Amino acid sequence: MIAGVVLAAGDSSRLGRPKQLLRHRGSTLLRNAADACVRGGCRPVVVVLGFRAAEMRPELSGLPVRVVENPEWASGMASSIRAAIRVLESEVSDAEAVVLAPCDQPALDSYVIRRVCRAFDGSRSAVVGCEYAQTIGPPALFERSLFDRLGRLTGDSGAKALLQRPGALLTRVDWPEGAWDVDRPDDLRDP
Repeated sequence: MIAGVVLAAGDSSRLGRPKQLLRHRGSTLLRNAADACVRGGCRPVVVVLGFRAAEMRPELSGLPVRVVENPEWASGMASSIRAAIRVLESEVSDAEAVVLAPCDQPALDSYVIRRVCRAFDGSRSAVVGCEYAQTIGPPALFERSLFDRLGRLTGDSGAKALLQRPGALLTRVDWPEGAWDVDRPDDLRDP
């Protein structure tokens, strides 16, 4: 079993309004990311909320997800990863790995989530990351042996350091669309 985690706790300070609630192609970015993980085969799917969580919850209505509120969301993305890992370690003993997915990638869909999961099943690499714009990034999968490291992350850099550490058993999934993320109002236009 591969768990999914949607990271959606931030306040979208550069955008000036909650990016989680921006609509694209008939859905909010938050619902799209959660739905991509569910339809991509992740079980369970944990959605980490923080800033204005009460406004976000209705967007997840009807989806089989576990919502976790991160009271430390303002300290950075690492606190949301830690919150999700605590839930997985205490409630999901049979998760072989976790896919971390941000909610600000409009092109995120179940197809890329399935590709990331299949890459793990086929290679047994410790990490599977998406390759785009000359970098490796999310959605990214980390095997259970890395849960402890994920649970000790700090700051706002997320799990990037684990994706780019020298000697990592890394499998890359080509996903050029991953370079499209939303930080400013103009970013929601199709590239």
